[in-house]
Amino acid sequence: MVTVKATVRGGRLVVNQRCRFPEGTVLELTVADAGDELDARERKALNDALDRSWASARAGRRRPVTHLLRALRKPR
Repeated sequence: MVTVKATVRGGRLVVNQRCRFPEGTVLELTVADAGDELDARERKALNDALDRSWASARAGRRRPVTHLLRALRKPR
């Protein structure tokens, strides 16, 4: 994986380093810190679920991650 840093100037991306891509190479850029699209209610629900999950783990109620992965891979 190659990381290329750029700065927005005048509405355009300006690369601040030398690149070793061939001339004409088209790059697909992804913003690294895009945040998320959760509203306040969704963020609270997520944080509440994480708190419950962490409390459960601290209390010793855990399962191997393979169980979770198997459940996630099941067709719906």
